[in-house]
Amino acid sequence: MHVTLLSGPNLDLLGEREPEVYGTDTLADHVRRAAAVAESLGWTLDHFQSNHEGALVDAVHGARSRADAIVVNAGALTHTSWSLHDALGAFDGVVIELHLSNPAAREPFRHTSVLAAVADGLVAGMGGLGYELAIEAAVRLAGAGGRGGGTPDDGLRRADEEKR
Repeated sequence: MHVTLLSGPNLDLLGEREPEVYGTDTLADHVRRAAAVAESLGWTLDHFQSNHEGALVDAVHGARSRADAIVVNAGALTHTSWSLHDALGAFDGVVIELHLSNPAAREPFRHTSVLAAVADGLVAGMGGLGYELAIEAAVRLAGAGGRGGGTPDDGLRRADEEKR
């Protein structure tokens, strides 16, 4: 089983940009921890970061043939990208929306996610821990049969059995 982790604009600046909001860990730190969680559950993970909306849409299209789940931290595109919304909506696997900060507790323009309607779940406001939680949620939901199938605990049991 495979999960694709997508990172949107300005996330390449994590560790430098607004550390009081996003922390001091770099994107590489977050990806490393996410990959470790995926591996511990018997999954593989690939990561793609871009500051360009079209490149992220292309990455979603590419994931359609190889990924069982997508975890996406789209950054500010969360609030504006209908093309990313449509691409994620065409993905048959599990989609988890991820944010380091809690958008609902920030500026009003951040309160609306155009991705929420096509995501199976949201992990927000947990800082770096959110990456680990989002990967676990993706594995559990995908292992449970994806969107609406089984329970998340079924997914962990299946991941455990596949590791053996």
